[in-house]
Amino acid sequence: MTDRQAQPNPEGRAPTEGQAATAQGYAAPEGSVPSETATSAIASAIPNGRLAILFLVMLIAAAGNTAMQSTLPAIASQLDVSDVWVSLAFSWSALLWVFTAPLWARMSDRRGRKNLMTLGTCGFILSMGMCGMALWLGLYGYLSAGLTFVLFAVFRSLYGGFGSAAPPAVQAYVAARTDRSERTKALSMLASSFGLGTVIGPAVAHFLVFPPFGLAGPLILFALFGVGVLAALLIGLPADTPRFEARGSVPSYPSAAQIAQPDPGDGNHPTPLGTARPDPMLVRLPWRDERMLPWLIAGLIGGHAQAILLGVTGFLVRDRLGLHDDPSGAVQAIGSVMFIGAMATLLAQWGLIPMLSMSPKASVLWGSALALIGVIMTAASNDFYGISTGFALASLGFGLYRPGFTAGASLAVGRHEQGDVAGKIASINGGAYIAAPALGVWLLNIWEPATFIMIAVALVFLIIWGRKRLAA
Repeated sequence: MTDRQAQPNPEGRAPTEGQAATAQGYAAPEGSVPSETATSAIASAIPNGRLAILFLVMLIAAAGNTAMQSTLPAIASQLDVSDVWVSLAFSWSALLWVFTAPLWARMSDRRGRKNLMTLGTCGFILSMGMCGMALWLGLYGYLSAGLTFVLFAVFRSLYGGFGSAAPPAVQAYVAARTDRSERTKALSMLASSFGLGTVIGPAVAHFLVFPPFGLAGPLILFALFGVGVLAALLIGLPADTPRFEARGSVPSYPSAAQIAQPDPGDGNHPTPLGTARPDPMLVRLPWRDERMLPWLIAGLIGGHAQAILLGVTGFLVRDRLGLHDDPSGAVQAIGSVMFIGAMATLLAQWGLIPMLSMSPKASVLWGSALALIGVIMTAASNDFYGISTGFALASLGFGLYRPGFTAGASLAVGRHEQGDVAGKIASINGGAYIAAPALGVWLLNIWEPATFIMIAVALVFLIIWGRKRLAA
């Protein structure tokens, strides 16, 4: 352990065993191992009140983003802005998230986990609030449509650039303060908060459309919700000394029908104080590493297919149900379809996978097959029930595929390489949302079948190629 790590610090630096024990009134001779009683007295599990605050920090980040995704197609119609520009605004945010999230994950050790959570929550509040105000002014004619979306894209950068600081800091905060038996439960709960947020956002969005804010209401109100979470974070979460060294894993860009799960990265397997092991942050595997390359290719193909489907669904619902002139009805219909899809994803990841005990390869192949059927049903449907059924089946398939790809890549490498492969997985997951949704919307406007043909071809290729290349 380096001298820097041995220095007592209330946030990112872990004390030695002797320092931790002395701080609690226990004498720990040099080189000795604390007794079970002393160890439990050094640090107990995180109190439920603090876990609730961490839960809310994760939930609000995901819910606000997916709520916005269900309202923007209606806003684009009312402002008469091209659908592609709306998708590009999300692409810009996703691009920033992919590049900044790893930086914040590393910085939390030096700047403190609570400080990074505060920064991320502030970025979320400012982004949602300023985006909401820009759209509100544009909807009421105070700003031109072009200027409205320029400002919207600029303010979205606050979410992609700074909002990404909170999730890795939350994971590192928990991992550094819990032992192995407590950590699994705590990190699973935090992952469920991110997943629950993707469900809540679209489900409540249409209830938040009311005068005087109208379609900008969900954004402004989620900013206010964020202020409440920030107050609870500042008041109720102390920056106490951690038990373990830990770094938060890199989170994927939050999007509807994409449920976050705890990964096997560095944040989930911290080192007990005084135990030496290879530092995962120092392991740098080449992208062409033959052990994990097939899984990364599967993640790249399937991730882009899902991102395209998700990017076009809101516009598809608006157009096929004839809701261009009914913004409130469009938000409700889009939110309902996305809510159904998110619930199907939850069913797959929290129900089917544990119940069926599917291998990674089986999850990828069966999930891709179900997603293909769902995409075909969605493409062929012209009413709410057909679209929602097809989207739900596709989401169920992608809900099986994504954990399979993640687990397959993780199992392909050694334990000390988990941090690096987790970062690569997160990069692929987030990178899929940079260009794919905008490309899908662009094709949808040119020739609608082209979008679904592209998704179907990608999934068929993944099934045929995956049967031969993915390790059983």
